[in-house]
Amino acid sequence: MNKILVLDFGSQYTQLIARKVRELGVYSEIWPSNIPIERLQDAHPQAIILSGGPQSVYEDGAPTAPAGLFDLGIPILGICYGLQLMAHLLGGEVAPSSEREYGFASLRILGRRGLLSGLKDMEQVWMSHGDTVEKLPPGFHITGRTRNTRAAVIEDPKRDFYGVQFHPEVIHTKEGLKVLSNFLFKISGLIPDWDMSSFVERKAVEIRKTARRGRVLCGLSGGVDSLVTALIVQKAVGKRLTCVFVDNGLLRKGQYDSLMAMFESKLDLDVVGVDASEEFLTALRGVADPERKRKIIGALFIKTFRREAKRLGGARFLAQGTIYPDVIESAPVLGPSAMIKSHHNVGGLPKSHGFTLVEPLRELFKDEVRSLAAELGADRAFVTQHPFPGPGLAVRVVGPVDRESLAIVRAADDIVVREVRSAGVYDRLWQAFAVLLPVRSVGVMGDQRTYQRVVVVRLVQSVDGMTANWFPAPPSLLARISTRIVNEVPGVNRVVYDVTSKPPGTIEWE
Repeated sequence: MNKILVLDFGSQYTQLIARKVRELGVYSEIWPSNIPIERLQDAHPQAIILSGGPQSVYEDGAPTAPAGLFDLGIPILGICYGLQLMAHLLGGEVAPSSEREYGFASLRILGRRGLLSGLKDMEQVWMSHGDTVEKLPPGFHITGRTRNTRAAVIEDPKRDFYGVQFHPEVIHTKEGLKVLSNFLFKISGLIPDWDMSSFVERKAVEIRKTARRGRVLCGLSGGVDSLVTALIVQKAVGKRLTCVFVDNGLLRKGQYDSLMAMFESKLDLDVVGVDASEEFLTALRGVADPERKRKIIGALFIKTFRREAKRLGGARFLAQGTIYPDVIESAPVLGPSAMIKSHHNVGGLPKSHGFTLVEPLRELFKDEVRSLAAELGADRAFVTQHPFPGPGLAVRVVGPVDRESLAIVRAADDIVVREVRSAGVYDRLWQAFAVLLPVRSVGVMGDQRTYQRVVVVRLVQSVDGMTANWFPAPPSLLARISTRIVNEVPGVNRVVYDVTSKPPGTIEWE
């Protein structure tokens, strides 16, 4: 099987590169940038991609490539920081740009024989850099430029070294997949020989080796990630899997009962339901900091799973539906990426949780998980439902969590989802939900002054959860949502609409 290695220099989009490569049918793995050259040689990759990163190549302590990388005799593509590092290490010069370039740019194409084959002039690309290549290394020539960047694409076809200053892996670069496709197939001569079926088989084999004859618990959240995890683990260990669905008091309206009924009627899984709502809500009382919320919730999930493991006679393995956006936002696992926030099943877990974790989806994005769900025969209702955060409504109540606040946000959230479905736009959205703010607003109802809570409506579109755009909802839809929330949810007299994309915001407020 063909294999591409992506060396991580700290970009938030590193996994997106690997995902796009897999989308094109080539197996890829992400490795840290400081990996010894001997490990790279032993892996026998057919090509290597150098990711972007937040630093400058000339700074002290900036990540660099392993010595001997450019002597491996295989094609190498540098993206953003990766291009600059390649130029820097091979004898070129990199310097701060006189005019930084962030966002959309038009690519002037100067050569179409290699990386830019088949692209039209003035294609839209996505830039995010403050440095630029001032002097090319020997053997390179420029094949693409933008208004602010002379060396936007550089190529050395004799050695098969290529670099792009823009990000071909993000959807904002219109023909980014074509650029990556040219590198994989036209330049590197690979064939597409990897798909989701092979992924499932590979993960099942890994889980069998890890779990051996042991019993595995799987924490179900009701979302597609944990469901697909359970189905893969079941494929690996069969009857030695027990799924646990915890009612933590932070679920959507009617979610616990409806999901338990669905688990029993539509899935051949051994599912145990646990009502731990009182325990969770007591522990969260008065806690406002979102990181503390996540860590409390993560610790209580582990405590609940430990109790169930003991009841079952001692399960040492815990399967979770962790996917890559959880990992990349929670901790710099593979390289110098910046932490954004903890997720209850990654950064929120206590260090001494007592389980061996089984996380077969850790490398994948949400859309890849949905493809897997369809591959595994999951019900369409599971496949198409919107993501729901592991900490549940606790991170949709900004500030302290209490029963009154949860009741408000739960009722408002139910109205948002119902109206979005009624309007026929649910499947066009990545997420649709309500957030309760820790502020009050003066209003008037029935000729009486009110001083009540404020609800935010959040509707976003995304492909993978790493970037997202706010949805330009029809005013009629927003009017219906607002009117219903104010009229039907006690304690709310104002509704606002969030028009922030990711970045600079995150999809969830906490």
